[in-house]
Amino acid sequence: MPNNQAPRWIGGAEPVPELLRANGIEILELECREQPERLRELLQAYDTDPEIRRQLVDVRKLSAASGPVLFLGLGASLCSSYGGSVPLNAQGRQAFSVDGGEWLHYGRSTWDQAAQSVLLTTSGESAELVELVKAAEHRPLVLICNNAASPCWRMAQRRLPILAGPEYGNATKTYTNATAACMVVAAEILGQDWRRDAEAAADAFSSSLERIFARRSELESFCRGAANIEIIGRGTAYGGAVMSSLCIREMSGQRAAPHTGAAFRHGPNLDVDATHAAIILALGRRADLGVKLAAECAQKGGKVVLVSDQEREATDSILPVRLDPVAEHWEGLTSVITAQALTLAMIERNGCRLPPRFQYGVMEQ
Repeated sequence: MPNNQAPRWIGGAEPVPELLRANGIEILELECREQPERLRELLQAYDTDPEIRRQLVDVRKLSAASGPVLFLGLGASLCSSYGGSVPLNAQGRQAFSVDGGEWLHYGRSTWDQAAQSVLLTTSGESAELVELVKAAEHRPLVLICNNAASPCWRMAQRRLPILAGPEYGNATKTYTNATAACMVVAAEILGQDWRRDAEAAADAFSSSLERIFARRSELESFCRGAANIEIIGRGTAYGGAVMSSLCIREMSGQRAAPHTGAAFRHGPNLDVDATHAAIILALGRRADLGVKLAAECAQKGGKVVLVSDQEREATDSILPVRLDPVAEHWEGLTSVITAQALTLAMIERNGCRLPPRFQYGVMEQ
């Protein structure tokens, strides 16, 4: 049967012919380099747009109720949610990042015990998340979404835009902007002024991206031949670790897996050897534990890309990568840059396994 349905372009607009002819390598680099601009646009809108400000006031009012704040999402959206749950927990406001599919099938009977839920979705069309919005009914739910033409956006009463623009490759821009949106939501709930820290984080993101992308061939050469790449982070950088592994696997086909520092120590750390490479995100309040873990991996014969906000000496086993420092928890943004640069170098060398996606397809479980 012929399909006569009109194209459902991502972002609602047909891309220019030059973009439609671009390959996955070109799309990934384009969208990675677009991140700083999109991030600044989101921060400006969340600071000055009257409707967004009104929605953020509602978010803060809802959080006054008893019970935890839930952040629900799938894939890269769940990764972004740590930008909200981690700073809330650190300041004494109970919050959790929860897989939206698991919550739909197993958690809904306790949903009324939450003060509010923040649901993240790039497309607004993922089948399980659409069902969650339907099931929310009277419950206090806030949507963070990149698609104003989606079912989730139409059904939600309270909604905040991701403002990443159309995205045709890996979830680069949407991860960055959704993480920043969660950081702002957390700060608003806590009654904190987030603007200075956010501006500094945007500056750090831009300068770090340019510097690290210039080293991408060095990163690829260092990690080449690894049977597996483990990515380890804590706090909001754990969300960055999960997103980093998704980027590497989706675009290059290289096996990569994310871990918290504790989960790595009590699991994959047991089989580290010369076939092993790790990206350790030594960022945030317990950066020292990441530095210690890097030394242990190197001692076992593994290779480590050690990402921190300090200058460190390189060895045969440890390749240091410096990020510009940011305020606590904003490292959830910058923590993905190293893996993005590595992924780009991998697919430049070996080819990209994921073609660009310009239209929405059927969203199903």
